[in-house]
Amino acid sequence: MAKSFSESYKEAGVDITAGYRSVELMKEYVARTIIRGADTDIGGFGGLFELDITGIPNPILVSGTDGVGTKLKMAFLMDKHDTVGIDCVAMCVNDILCVGAKPLYFLDYIACGKNYPEKIAEIVKGVSKGCIQSNAALIGGETAEMPGFYPEDEYDLAGFAVGVVDKSKVLNKENVEEGDIIIAIPSSGVHSNGFSLVRKVFDVENSNIKAPLEELCGKSLGETLLTPTKIYVKPVLNLLDNVKVKSMAHITGGGFYENIPRALPDGFAAEIKREDVRVLPIFDLIMKTGNIPERDMFNTFNMGVGMAVIVSPEDAEKSIALLKEQGEDAYILGKVVLGEKEVRIW
Repeated sequence: MAKSFSESYKEAGVDITAGYRSVELMKEYVARTIIRGADTDIGGFGGLFELDITGIPNPILVSGTDGVGTKLKMAFLMDKHDTVGIDCVAMCVNDILCVGAKPLYFLDYIACGKNYPEKIAEIVKGVSKGCIQSNAALIGGETAEMPGFYPEDEYDLAGFAVGVVDKSKVLNKENVEEGDIIIAIPSSGVHSNGFSLVRKVFDVENSNIKAPLEELCGKSLGETLLTPTKIYVKPVLNLLDNVKVKSMAHITGGGFYENIPRALPDGFAAEIKREDVRVLPIFDLIMKTGNIPERDMFNTFNMGVGMAVIVSPEDAEKSIALLKEQGEDAYILGKVVLGEKEVRIW
């Protein structure tokens, strides 16, 4: 078969051969994500996955999709592209985890102004790391070179995950009762939400974001903001196997006020003491620098809490112990009370 090449297309800004080079460079990262059931023959027309339903009498597929958002601007400014892929995976798998699903596989979509094969491979390297952390296979994806649509040095990144859960084990928020305990699993930082506000507060395009800051324990602002979103798959799946978890919330855009009520049935509220929230230094810095009201902070950012898990009071101590065994410094965040479906922070 003749080698594919179009001089006319290249003159229009699309280099087909760069796409082939990207695929070759990313294959080693994709190979690291192979799990049972995965067929990762990158370059085909579809990604294949053989579903093993052993021990899952009534399987339900669960899917989630998301992107990295304007956090990508930080990657451009820092010229560091091997972590945003973790964010992309995390935003998807953490969502489907809230249904009780175990991630199976992931596909990504990268759109760029110019295909620099080494940069694309770095992005996929991060996606691969996220998949490994999730025990999910990267079975396919797409890289689209779109000159004139994106600047040459910029790109967008999105993806989707598919998982499986037995119907009998789907988490149902209707099981939540008065007095149930809300457990916090800490975040690793800002994760991938609120970056339009973050960028405005710090004027990142015109600031030295690589300088170490005392408020961030000697880390730079750029390094801190690029910290990848934490992936909670392994510790939470272990928790689900050992405790009756009633409901969960992934704390993303909208912060506490938008996400925690999504894990509650009508007629119940979440009551949280402000002093019990272990706020990370980056959020104190954002609030101070931008003179942002605390209410807005809790309605925009995760404030140091990446996941909220709701269990019965009798299961709280065991749940925290199990999470700590998995390396998560979990703690009691609050409790469920009667009232309008909302979050009360006092």
